[in-house]
Amino acid sequence: MVNTASMHPHHASRPRVLILHGIWNTRSWLLPLAWRLRSQGFVVDTFGYPSVFGGPEVAVPQLLQRLQGRGPVSLVGHSLGGLVALEALRQSPQLEVPRVVCLGSPLRGSGTARVMAEHGWALALGRSGGLLQHGLPEWQGQAEVGLIAGSVAHGLGALVGALEGDSDGTVGLAETRLPGLADHCVVPVSHSGLVLSPQVAHLTAGFLRQGRFPDLQASPAP
Repeated sequence: MVNTASMHPHHASRPRVLILHGIWNTRSWLLPLAWRLRSQGFVVDTFGYPSVFGGPEVAVPQLLQRLQGRGPVSLVGHSLGGLVALEALRQSPQLEVPRVVCLGSPLRGSGTARVMAEHGWALALGRSGGLLQHGLPEWQGQAEVGLIAGSVAHGLGALVGALEGDSDGTVGLAETRLPGLADHCVVPVSHSGLVLSPQVAHLTAGFLRQGRFPDLQASPAP
């Protein structure tokens, strides 16, 4: 049994990570991933924000405030969370964020979001609709960015027929390939499975340490 009380003085030497959830999710959704990253030696916190009623206009300033003057913190963002993380760094490139891992984030814009908006479901996307539909320009920031995409097509995009080619059911593989990424890999899980998969947690930890994803063959079975 590890004595957690004795671990606190060593926090300074352990890498810090902040995890962001996607749209329609809450911080509790991130608990399995947070637990797995903690077991890999990271000091992990979660960042909650109102994804529908607040969107990036609220989330980005809150995130910038959270990161300001805190020393180096890497970010992990699921889906919309990855877009919010990179948008924050685009607005404040001086922040000490060495690495970002995006999990199934439609960095080039989401066809599912566009189809929802065209069919009168824009309210469900709320104030995050613009960022989700249009995505981000080529990444040119200081932080090294890695993206883990899923390839099991169970999800909303598959239902509304918004996706062509390979996808995780919500986000198309092509929508995740933003120019300027340091690394990109594909794992056989669905969009929501990206947060729950032990293999994804292993890959995330590897990128946070080395700036590239470890060999998939060497990672534990999902």
